[in-house]
Amino acid sequence: MAFLHGATKSKSGGGSALKKRSLTPYLLLAPGLIWLITFFVIPIFSLASTSTMVRPQGAQIGTYVQELRFANYVDAFLANQEQYVRSFLYAGIATILALAISYPLAYMIAFKAGKYRNILLVLVVAPFFTSFLLRTVAWSQILGDEGPVLSTLRLLPFVDESLRLTATPFAVVSGLTYNFLPFMTLPLYASLERIDPRTLEASGDLYASGFTTFRKVTVPLSMPGVVAGTLLTFIPAAGDYVNAALLGNPSTKMIGNVIESRFFAVVDYPTAAALSFTLMATILILVTLYIRKSGTDELV
Repeated sequence: MAFLHGATKSKSGGGSALKKRSLTPYLLLAPGLIWLITFFVIPIFSLASTSTMVRPQGAQIGTYVQELRFANYVDAFLANQEQYVRSFLYAGIATILALAISYPLAYMIAFKAGKYRNILLVLVVAPFFTSFLLRTVAWSQILGDEGPVLSTLRLLPFVDESLRLTATPFAVVSGLTYNFLPFMTLPLYASLERIDPRTLEASGDLYASGFTTFRKVTVPLSMPGVVAGTLLTFIPAAGDYVNAALLGNPSTKMIGNVIESRFFAVVDYPTAAALSFTLMATILILVTLYIRKSGTDELV
């Protein structure tokens, strides 16, 4: 009897311990879930609700009622389609430029830097120590009429004295490329650094040239870094408005500038919310297609 009682007690205690262990993952997930629900899910639903509101006739500015008017999306897109196209065009050009600059840099740090690797990585992330806004203002000074870039260009005989770089698409794309360059470089470095050097040596042993090894071995193995870097660059660049506001002019406005203006200047919340949702949906579709096309679905 004593043996059976002890076995029953042991079984009961084991079941309690098992139940506690089964609840542990959920308890660990709880803070993150609460954070996501509070600061992501609820705001998204609030934004969705706002996007279908209308302003009653005679109501004061900022007063809207829910009428489920989905035509807000069509009206907002048709009125700002030029800014949409410009945003994705600028973001795409900036992403390509960032990739062209970052890949050689990341390759050099991963394979050629040696003892200077850590110093170079610190230099890559050093811009993050300064405010995004201040970096953009500094870029406006660099590209200004009296800045070092334009002053140097004017020394060339074929450069017109009336040439300006600020308040141009060139300045906006340059600012986007510069500000998001670390987001491209770091994933590329992480991907390249994981490549086993013996794989590259084996390619050489099979009589592949350096260029062939790079094209057939290095680039395919670094594709996860390329995909991650391009996404981390393109997504925030498409919704950015600081660079266009400080480095551009009214004809270089991006969709982020329109959303910011609708929210804080015009106080047209439904249009701003509809523009925000349309931008998110477009980026989501483009990212999904890009990931599927690149063959890296596991990154989703």
